[in-house]
Amino acid sequence: MTVGAARPVAATVSAAEAGRRLDLWLAARLPALSRTRIKTLIDEGRVEVDGVPRKAAHRLKTGERVRAVVPPPPSDEMAAEPIPLRIVFEDAHVLAVDKPAGMVTHPGAGQSTGTLAAAALAHAPEISGVGGPRRPGIVHRLDKGTSGLIVLAKTRAAYDALTAQLSRRTMSRRYLCLAHGRFARDSGVIDAPIARDTRSRVRMAVARPGTGKRAVTRFRVLERLARFTYLECRLETGRTHQIRVHLASLGHPLVGDVTYGRQKRSDTIPAELIEGLGGVALHAAGLSFVHPASGERVELASPLPNRIEAILSHLRDI
Repeated sequence: MTVGAARPVAATVSAAEAGRRLDLWLAARLPALSRTRIKTLIDEGRVEVDGVPRKAAHRLKTGERVRAVVPPPPSDEMAAEPIPLRIVFEDAHVLAVDKPAGMVTHPGAGQSTGTLAAAALAHAPEISGVGGPRRPGIVHRLDKGTSGLIVLAKTRAAYDALTAQLSRRTMSRRYLCLAHGRFARDSGVIDAPIARDTRSRVRMAVARPGTGKRAVTRFRVLERLARFTYLECRLETGRTHQIRVHLASLGHPLVGDVTYGRQKRSDTIPAELIEGLGGVALHAAGLSFVHPASGERVELASPLPNRIEAILSHLRDI
């Protein structure tokens, strides 16, 4: 078989295997593939039972012929994509971008194209050797549904310097967000460890003391509105979904966050404004770091986008 070609897999269901779900049967046949990868193959119609694509929950029968076509894993090399970027700051060492909500920072599960990393690679090809091959220049990340400032390194020296600042917590990151409920305190510090949620691989959760990774978020109330609070958050650590998890743990999930706020539905905000968010009501509004070459402090700011401002305006008029 040619290197990089799709790999067909075919087998007949035995009597002992009858009644098993298609996805579980396939997982046993292809132990090298993750459950997520197998589900993707099934959802994409790459798995057929007696010549017909079936769902993951299909119960197999004795004698059925299962055929799967497994495409090769994605190449480590990422293709550049000429996607427009909102550039806030740029020189020979650093590129700072105002990322829109809806754009993924770098390729990952379920998203291989249209990423910020691919757009940056097209804009500045020299970052191809900086950082990982699938994350060229990426120093830190923003969730897909979060908008705002993100910095990339254009040289190896800049990458090392900026990631070191993240580790030492000398890179300042300021966020603006809109959360459900009215905060009782004007300000506070959430110091609670975060780990992968044991019930869901796509969620994070506040972990038991002594487990997980330390996560610290400082918050300050900017405005209290009808059943909502507009606030500023500053990160001392940078865990996955940190602000979203921390605020939800206090009973104040972010507006638009279906992952951590499923039970928080509101008829106060029109559906079209929620849909217009294109993600969650979270915006990286401030970013400050020491320039890796000059040693001077770089202070960047991004105004609150209309997707969140429109909701604030609506709530202020109630």
